[in-house]
Amino acid sequence: MTTTQTLRRKIDDRSAVAAVIGLGYVGLPLAMELCEAGYRIVGYDVSERVCALLMRGESHIQDVPATQVATHVRSGKFLATTDPARLGEADTVSIAVPTPLAKTRDPDMSYVVSASDTVAAHAHAGMLIVLESTTYPGTTRELLQPRLEAKGLTVGVDVFLAFSPERVDPGNPVYHTKNTPKVVGGVTPACTEVATAFYRSTIDTVVPVSSPEAAELVKLLENTFRSVNIGLVNEMAIVCDRLGVDIWEVIDAAATKPFGFMKFTPGPGIGGHCIPLDPHYLAWKMRALNYKTRFIDLASEVNSAMPDFVVEKVAWALNDDGKAVKGAKVLVLGVAYKKDIDDIRESPALDVIRRLETRGAVVSYHDPHIPSFREDGHEMVGVGLSDAVLEAADAVVVITDHSGVEYQRVADRAGLVVDSRNVMRRLRSGRARIVTLTSSH
Repeated sequence: MTTTQTLRRKIDDRSAVAAVIGLGYVGLPLAMELCEAGYRIVGYDVSERVCALLMRGESHIQDVPATQVATHVRSGKFLATTDPARLGEADTVSIAVPTPLAKTRDPDMSYVVSASDTVAAHAHAGMLIVLESTTYPGTTRELLQPRLEAKGLTVGVDVFLAFSPERVDPGNPVYHTKNTPKVVGGVTPACTEVATAFYRSTIDTVVPVSSPEAAELVKLLENTFRSVNIGLVNEMAIVCDRLGVDIWEVIDAAATKPFGFMKFTPGPGIGGHCIPLDPHYLAWKMRALNYKTRFIDLASEVNSAMPDFVVEKVAWALNDDGKAVKGAKVLVLGVAYKKDIDDIRESPALDVIRRLETRGAVVSYHDPHIPSFREDGHEMVGVGLSDAVLEAADAVVVITDHSGVEYQRVADRAGLVVDSRNVMRRLRSGRARIVTLTSSH
C-alpha cells in the first residue's frame, strides 16, 4: 500500500490524528469541527494560558461555545498543549498562525517560519501538512517545502503539502467553518488529492485548485476585492459630503439595480485581520517583481484616512455647539472592528480614540462585547451606557453598530451623536442632534 493510500485509509476511517497549530479565531473552530467529524485532535499553541483555559473546558473565542470545548476535552478527542513533541503523533497538521504586517507594511512571517520549523522537526512519512494562514503567493512552496525536504522527505511521495486559505468571518450567524467552501491547492496532484479528501471529511464543500500559489491568491483576491470596493464607497462618502448629498440615500437607490451593482457601505475605516492586511501581502510580493499595485495602494490610502474624516466630523460638530475638541467629553460606542464580535484587531475605533486624545479630548467608550482592552500600551476600561453617561458626553460617536446597544436611548439622552454607521436614521427623533458621514440634521 502506498503512502497516499495509507493516509487516505486513515482519513476515511477517522483513525488519523489531526493536529492544529494555533488555537485562535481560525484554529480553534477548525479543531472543533474536526472533533465533530470523529478525529482525535492535538491542538498546539505557544500560549500556556490559552491551553490551560481550553483544557478546563472554557473557550476564548466567541464563536466557539465552551460547552463544545468541554465535551471534546472530556471525551479525550481534544488536547490543547504547548508541547511541540506531541505533533509527532499527528497524521495531518493544519497551520493557522497569525500573519501580521510589520510597521513598514511588509509581511511579518515570523509566526509561519516558527511553525514551519516546528512541523519540520516532528514531520514523518505519511503526514499531510496544510498551511491556512493568509500569506503572499509562493509561501507554501518557498518556506515549508525546503524544510520538509531537508529532512529527506519528498513532497508528494513521503509527505503531502498544501495551502488552504482560512475563510473565517467572526460573528457570522449563517456561515461558519463547516459550511464555508474550502479552497485547497497542493504542491503536487497527490498533495491536492490527500488534502481534498481530508477536508471533505469535515467541510461541506471543498474546491480543489491547481497549485498552492492559486490557493494563496484566492484569499488575497477575495479581500482585495472588498478593500477596493470599500475604498470606493468611502471616497464616495467624502464626495457626497462635499456635494451635500446623503451617501446612504445614493447607495440604497443604487442597490435597487438587479444587476451590475454590489452594495458596499462606508464607515470609519476597516478592521480585522483580513481586509486591512491581506492586500498588502500581494502588494509586497509584486513590489519584489517591480510592479506597482495601484488599486491596492489607493484603496489603502482612502480607507486609512477614514478615522481622520470621522474625527474631523466630531470636531466640526462640537464647533457648531460652541465647543472645542480639547477638553470635550467624547463617548465612543463600539471598539470591535465590526458588529456583534469581541475582536479589536486593526479596529478603526482605536485610531479614532488615539486621534481624539491627541487633540485633547477626554475619551471613554462603551462596548457590550469588550469590557476592557490593551493595544500598543494603551489600556482602557469601558463604561456602562447609563443615562448619566450619555447626558454628560459632549459628543457620542458611533463607530461599531453592535445590535445590543439601545440606540433610541442614545438619541433620547445624548446631546450630539456623530454616526459613522447610519444606525440612527431608523429611529424616531430624540433629543440628540445627529451628524452622519455626509450630513447633519
